Amino acid sequence: MSQYFKIGKLAASTGLKGEIVLQHSLGKKTSLKGLEAIFLEDRKDSFIPYFIQSTQIKNDTETILKLEGVDIMEVARKLTPKEVWLAEDDFKKFAAKSSPIALLGFTMINKGVELGEILEVIEQPHQVLCAILVDGKEALVPIHEESLEKVDIKNRKVYVRLPDGLLEIYK
Repeated sequence: MSQYFKIGKLAASTGLKGEIVLQHSLGKKTSLKGLEAIFLEDRKDSFIPYFIQSTQIKNDTETILKLEGVDIMEVARKLTPKEVWLAEDDFKKFAAKSSPIALLGFTMINKGVELGEILEVIEQPHQVLCAILVDGKEALVPIHEESLEKVDIKNRKVYVRLPDGLLEIYK
């Protein structure tokens, strides 16, 4: 099964022909040139592809998409505000290497102990939150100057030093 990575959401419809604004956190301005499809989550872990007819850069964090079969504003509106996912290979191609979202799929290690895979990255003004599973429950781990030790891109690992007791609330 392919792995999918959340890159943002369909924020609004624009124009009369069904164009949709994709708000993304790929870390760079992109037209998504060469991308065939985006995926919307139908239900948990079930993704539906939407094929791209054309794209246009709006700004650093937004791209306007024209999707196959979405030809009028009313249909486009029904797709907002759905989350947008990319297949793993496409995600690696379009995410900026230096952007926080590039940490998706990395393994988080705290003081030598493997915590788990980073499932989601949430960017906030002063920190980045990484969602991981701790004992089957989603835990949000803050990443900032004090907690981040290093990022090993080659081995896909993020080394952190978290305050004692931070993960206890998830157990």
